Amino acid sequence: MNRNLTVSMQDVAREAGVSPQTVSRVTNGSKSVRDETRVRVEEAMDKLGYRPNYAARALKYGRFNDIGVVVFSLYDYGDSRILDGIVAAAVDEGYAVTVRTMGVGKERSLQAAVERMAQLPVDGIIVVLQQDVPDFDSFVPPKEMPVVLVCEGASTNCPTVDADQYGCSTSIVDYLLEQGHSTVHHIAGPMQSRAARSRLQGWSDQLDRHGITAPQALIGDWGADSGYRAGFELAHDPECTAVYAANDQMAYGAILGLKDGGRRVPEDVSIVGVDDSLRGIVPQLDLTTMRMRFDTIGHEAFTMIRKQCEGENVPVNVKTVIPGELIERGSVVRYAR
Repeated sequence: MNRNLTVSMQDVAREAGVSPQTVSRVTNGSKSVRDETRVRVEEAMDKLGYRPNYAARALKYGRFNDIGVVVFSLYDYGDSRILDGIVAAAVDEGYAVTVRTMGVGKERSLQAAVERMAQLPVDGIIVVLQQDVPDFDSFVPPKEMPVVLVCEGASTNCPTVDADQYGCSTSIVDYLLEQGHSTVHHIAGPMQSRAARSRLQGWSDQLDRHGITAPQALIGDWGADSGYRAGFELAHDPECTAVYAANDQMAYGAILGLKDGGRRVPEDVSIVGVDDSLRGIVPQLDLTTMRMRFDTIGHEAFTMIRKQCEGENVPVNVKTVIPGELIERGSVVRYAR
């Protein structure tokens, strides 16, 4: 058929042998349509060149079925995996996703980011807060535009969800101390990162709970080279037998730095990373790590925003965190004093 001709929902219904209501359910992503019927309708839509009129649907139902997502960077591993989780959940529920990156300078605020996204045809907005913003405590979502924040702390005006950044550190410290180590050294991420600061605080607090004075933390930039430099420095500290790196890239770099500094991993120094981002990238990966469930975080963030868009209440001022999962490989051994 000539795709320049206007094809209606009724045309698709006749071609597929179903009612126009069934075609509508398919275009809206309804789960109430049987798989074989859905396939028949989609084949008819493709054959006729039918494209749903989303603007007309928005006028009729008051919704676009589109969620806006604001991230600091599309290159950050955690942010990109969270975005994957949001998109997967949105597709399952018949929603689309519109993505924008956070502005710079004065525009790097919740107010500015939400205002820019709200100019687009979206029903709600998820902001993945990798770094601090000046108006976190004062921000109030616009009327009729629900907002969900991906961050570890609670907000008085928005639902929040994130990985348990603090808790992953306390668990790693306990794990390494249980292996017989007298203390745990830390390679932290950059201090402008909310996650890095939270992981640093969890490490320090948990050592303090065990009556151990925390060694001086080394600050990296999430990259493997910064981990290498930290590992090489720690290799010359004879008291260093256990290292906790705030992400896997720095942990992997630290392993190389320790080895070049004359220390073996894990025979001399045990090391644990965070995120499990090197799986499938580094062959024969032997790094013990705390896997962060970023896809689950994205799914939960989408569920929170969808519920608000559909008129449900989602509590605010509640700290919702998703725990990590310790993946034991070969970079940690029990330490014999």
